[in-house]
Amino acid sequence: MALWDRFKESAQGMQTQLTAKKNDLKSGAFRDASMAMCALVAAADGTVDPAERQRVATLIGSNDVLQNFPALDLQRRFDDYLNKLTADFDFGKVAILQEIAKAKKKPTEARAVIQIGIVIGGADGNFDKSEQAVVREACFAVGLNPAEFDL
Repeated sequence: MALWDRFKESAQGMQTQLTAKKNDLKSGAFRDASMAMCALVAAADGTVDPAERQRVATLIGSNDVLQNFPALDLQRRFDDYLNKLTADFDFGKVAILQEIAKAKKKPTEARAVIQIGIVIGGADGNFDKSEQAVVREACFAVGLNPAEFDL
């Protein structure tokens, strides 16, 4: 099986796991950390193109777990995090990793945030090295081993 096929299958499995835990993922910390993760992955290569914004908008509109929150609120939070990253990537990344780390208190939420990052990273068919690197950093921020997610 090709690497991409394995990744695609893994991402689909993660989405199934997220959906199964939908009722456990309603906190403000999860909401904020998931949007911070989306922004971090979208800006991982140092730029944010319209296609990346569209992928996140699609996720917000279609992901069962994120339906727990108002879409406009999620979009506003995502945009705020992106603005931090585009103003100063390194400083913004520190602030965003701190936001993601707030999900560490609840292991179910921490895993879900990482899974959302992987789903977003692979949404275009290419989970590139820079996206993998920021998801790995997020794993450390929430106290999870990146190897658990094949990173």
